[in-house]
Amino acid sequence: MASGWAHDGAVQDQIDATVNSAVERARSRLSVGDSLAHCEECEAEIPERRRVAIPGVRLCIQCQSEIEDSDKVKSLYNRSGSKDSQLR
Repeated sequence: MASGWAHDGAVQDQIDATVNSAVERARSRLSVGDSLAHCEECEAEIPERRRVAIPGVRLCIQCQSEIEDSDKVKSLYNRSGSKDSQLR
């Protein structure tokens, strides 16, 4: 049951929007094309096993981990939900 101005199912709509946003963000980060031999951030050599396992890889493990860690902090809240659909 929704409260205030929110319609029935507003909570589920917000959950769906959060999931869809995460899926779109993940898809946009998929690499395409040839893998790089050296990281585009720090110029460290990317091991051949990583290049084969992840087609189109552009970053070494260290740089990729740093980017993923910073993304975790940014994605704590769904800011795309409308004000009316937020839980009170």
